[in-house]
Amino acid sequence: MEAISYTKARNNFADIMERVCADHTSVVVTRQKQKPVVIMSLEDYNAMEETLYLLKSPKNAERLKRAINDFEANKNFKTMSL
Repeated sequence: MEAISYTKARNNFADIMERVCADHTSVVVTRQKQKPVVIMSLEDYNAMEETLYLLKSPKNAERLKRAINDFEANKNFKTMSL
């Protein structure tokens, strides 16, 4: 995650918005004597919110963890040629 100053963010805001949307990255904007903020695309923000919502349920979290472990171990997945 890139960190830039408030001044640089202000001077390059359009470019920063394009980059965070195109690259699915976040940019931290630092401010003097203030807490930093993060710029991210709405698409990435919504995905993060949905993930956090789903992980609130212990049952969902366990199911997701199991699915990831199975995928990484290549279990229960069949490859198909198109």
